[in-house]
Amino acid sequence: MGRRVVVTGIGLVTPLGNDLSTVWRSLAELRHGVRPIDSFECSHLPVRIAAHVKERADCSAFKSIQRDTPDFIRFALCAARDAVADAQCLDEMRREPTRAGVAVGVGMSSIPEILDASRLIESAPRGYRKVTPYFVPRVLPNLAAGHVAIEFGLQGPNHAASTACAAGAHAIGDSFRMVKYGDADIMLAGGSEAAINAVSIAGFTKIRALASSFNDAAMCGLASRPFDVKREGFVMGEGAGILVLEELDSAKARGARIYCELVGYGMSGDAYHITAPSPQGVGARQAMLAAMREGGVSCGDVGYVNAHATSTPLGDEIEGSAIAHVFYGSDEKKQAREQSGSPLYVSSTKGAVGHLLGAAGAVEAAFTCMALHTKQVPPTLNFEESDVVYPFEIVAGAARTVALRVALSNSFGFGGTNASLCMKHYESGTA
Repeated sequence: MGRRVVVTGIGLVTPLGNDLSTVWRSLAELRHGVRPIDSFECSHLPVRIAAHVKERADCSAFKSIQRDTPDFIRFALCAARDAVADAQCLDEMRREPTRAGVAVGVGMSSIPEILDASRLIESAPRGYRKVTPYFVPRVLPNLAAGHVAIEFGLQGPNHAASTACAAGAHAIGDSFRMVKYGDADIMLAGGSEAAINAVSIAGFTKIRALASSFNDAAMCGLASRPFDVKREGFVMGEGAGILVLEELDSAKARGARIYCELVGYGMSGDAYHITAPSPQGVGARQAMLAAMREGGVSCGDVGYVNAHATSTPLGDEIEGSAIAHVFYGSDEKKQAREQSGSPLYVSSTKGAVGHLLGAAGAVEAAFTCMALHTKQVPPTLNFEESDVVYPFEIVAGAARTVALRVALSNSFGFGGTNASLCMKHYESGTA
């Protein structure tokens, strides 16, 4: 059966802010983190907006940091520091460091580092001598996890998922299993990404993935519009999210505050296309059903789905159809939903923070934890009208107060990789 796993700490670095209370309040207040790009020259690019992290947190206290350490590592360290402080688990990790581990998903690593090294090599016959000896540690995707492990002395599992936009969710799901089956008692798990640069913007633009009609400051906040009929692509975001996953009895023994219980993890592959999801959303369905199956919950138990929905015309429609099939696809499922006494609520928080790529699944898992903890479903920013009629309710306009018991968080990535996390509201004394 395995052990029960709970979330006892949350750390965030996002375009809405770098602390949990500010970010959660901003979501409810319909704020967004999208603005014109000013960190590099982009006037020649068709997309000139992004969801940047607004405030760079102080990293001077981190012992493994160097002056030019890439932001994807810095973001992970800051989010991990705040998650550990939130969970108040530092003494616990230091007491048994071999029972504490880390998993941080990263999608794209540090492209500017690679470009800079290439220019140095090409600048002169022996230009390679100018390449920093820190080059490789700065571009390896697993070095975010490596730095976190060094910072906190974590000698348990040290893991990094690199599964595109599902990386953060996979890192959390893998960590959930590590705690559940005894490989660790505490895991710092999540994702980090800092891929807003000219090359990434150009690449995603070439595959028509980005919104390109909202480039001025007055309009940029309307660019990310999941499920809306006017959606045309996603807005690139950056940041990190780290959760503290802990074995329940250990958390209870030290009186930890528990946000929610993580009960299920589903994975699947589309085996269809390198960038497009399968037309019927079969992989998305399989991931959601697998997460619910492991969690021992039925379709009628789930009250909220934090959708991956990135604001692309194809992806949002296919995920919406997959959710509809999973929860309303038969008379039995429709009856279960009717018996639950409330509709299924769905929202995508990417309307506010953009698409954080490898960090998206982690930040959205944190939002799902908070929805269960506070009984507030965060709204979908910029959703006005759908081009498809769905049986579920897309939450928009304001946060919704709902007596949530179970929720899912979906994350899907290029290459047809899918992940779904199933979480439950935790009440002391529940079996």
